[in-house]
Amino acid sequence: MLLRLPTSLSEARRCLADGAVPVGGATLVWAQWQRDGFPEQAVSLRRLPEANAVDAQTLGAAVLLHQVDERVPEVLRRAAASIGTGAVRRTATVGGNIVGSTLRCLLPPALVLDARATVMDGDGPYEAELAEVVAKRPLMLDIRWRSPLVSGYYKAPGEAGGPPPLVVATAVHAEKDGGRRLLTAVRDGDEVLSGSVPATADAGRVLDALEGTALGGLPGEARDVVRREVADVLGRADA
Repeated sequence: MLLRLPTSLSEARRCLADGAVPVGGATLVWAQWQRDGFPEQAVSLRRLPEANAVDAQTLGAAVLLHQVDERVPEVLRRAAASIGTGAVRRTATVGGNIVGSTLRCLLPPALVLDARATVMDGDGPYEAELAEVVAKRPLMLDIRWRSPLVSGYYKAPGEAGGPPPLVVATAVHAEKDGGRRLLTAVRDGDEVLSGSVPATADAGRVLDALEGTALGGLPGEARDVVRREVADVLGRADA
């Protein structure tokens, strides 16, 4: 297998045009390739500057999970720190978790940040909704988001090899009209659901409004966790 390491977008585009398969941190694909056979060519973005950005509004797809730090919102930082073991976080990438993984622990945080992805095909980079990224699994360069007023993240305890643990991500954003909006996303099993409602001063009404979104169909225990996490983030937004 030939591993290609582009250092520019034009080189990365040529790799895709030549049929190179994205490898990410190889934590997810290596076992599959050992079982099914290795591709002739693979492409890693670890030397591509655009895929290694970390700042207040951008996180590159080639960034290793252990490199996700205080430069990004709390919800993303805590999510990255909760994934796997230290050894996994020193190898696995942001793009691999969102695009290549079935667990996608970073997807709920990205959703509540109202993030969009920059992806690339043989014609070059373009912006895409996260739903398209999950469905089509393109080569992702980065995610970009709106900076929230506050955010929060909860991940239930889980056992290795067991069912995916419950994940609840929350964020409160300022609106252009002076109001605020609450975004909440939940991974329940293999499904990711999200809801968006105005974040008024009345926390009870906000929680009731969430019941009218897709989150209203969650099991009772998960809904209790959502209500607790939402109450916490709303309290911090008002502090």
